[in-house]
Amino acid sequence: MKKVLFATTALIATASVAAADVRFSGYGRFGIGYQEDRSGDVPNFTVDTTAGSPTEGQVVRGNNGVADADAEADVDTDNTILVSRFRLNIDGVAETDGGVEFSARVRLQADENADNGEQNRAGLNGARFSVIYGGLRVDAGNVAGSFDNLANYYGNEPGLESFIGQYSGVDYDFLSYTSTGSGSNAVFFQYAVGDFAFGASYDQATVALDGVPQDADRWDISATYSFNNITAALAYGQTKANVNSSSEKQSLTVLTLGGEWGDFSGTLFVADDDVVNDARNGTAYGLSAAYNIGAATTLTFAYGDGSADDDQQEYGIGAIYDLGGGASLRGGIGNEKRGDADGRIRADFGAQFNF
Repeated sequence: MKKVLFATTALIATASVAAADVRFSGYGRFGIGYQEDRSGDVPNFTVDTTAGSPTEGQVVRGNNGVADADAEADVDTDNTILVSRFRLNIDGVAETDGGVEFSARVRLQADENADNGEQNRAGLNGARFSVIYGGLRVDAGNVAGSFDNLANYYGNEPGLESFIGQYSGVDYDFLSYTSTGSGSNAVFFQYAVGDFAFGASYDQATVALDGVPQDADRWDISATYSFNNITAALAYGQTKANVNSSSEKQSLTVLTLGGEWGDFSGTLFVADDDVVNDARNGTAYGLSAAYNIGAATTLTFAYGDGSADDDQQEYGIGAIYDLGGGASLRGGIGNEKRGDADGRIRADFGAQFNF
């Protein structure tokens, strides 16, 4: 009798697994990354409270003489470190008899700590839930908003780590998918018909105004149109917080153009950025390009900047060599600076493989 029960239980469990549609996808990358004058918060590298300035290798001890394992200090670290990322998407999918698809995703990801060159442990992010029917898609939970989903917003990003972007002059904090955190508990809607697509998102965000966290309503909308080999996209979003009976509003408007002509592809980016920090208000602009110089080699380029005094400027070039089977060699070199600060050189090289 026990054997029959065990066999029946095993059969039911097997049937449940077979009926479930669980999909795995992702990629891994690893290599060498260089950043001029790299520094950051390094755990466990501080000093006795009476000893003066922190130096690497010393452990902080309070007045009671007990070591503080959670203490951090801002110290210089090696400019060249081992960079890496492992990303695994886990999707559970079910489809009704009427063709409505329900799905949920969580992401397992591990990256290096760019501040100190050490490895971080992998962790799951917040879940995203989706309902898809025809050209309609609704996401809830840890979602990407209209800007994060906007065609050609990111363009071509050189480097193994994609560290140069045409969007660098944007300082507005829009709704985006979070790979390593819980993300915003938000809703995103998108409807596509023919060459036209419309998107919108809403969430209740926490924003920093004058250094103080404030509850705010954040929303955005977008429209995309493709014609021949050109795609044009326009998005607008705003965040409004009520502070001392007055309304504090931030907003962002973005226009992108992208196209492909044989082995060449390129994007143009322009945005109007209105944030609390007056030194970062203004126009952000950029462009990117990619060119296939052979069957296996692609060159990339990106430039981003802004008209504000304290905007971030980035520019650089990169290369991708396709090894086949989803594997490639990638690298890039570029320069970044904010406002009138000195520029810093960044570069990286390594391998990426998709699965």
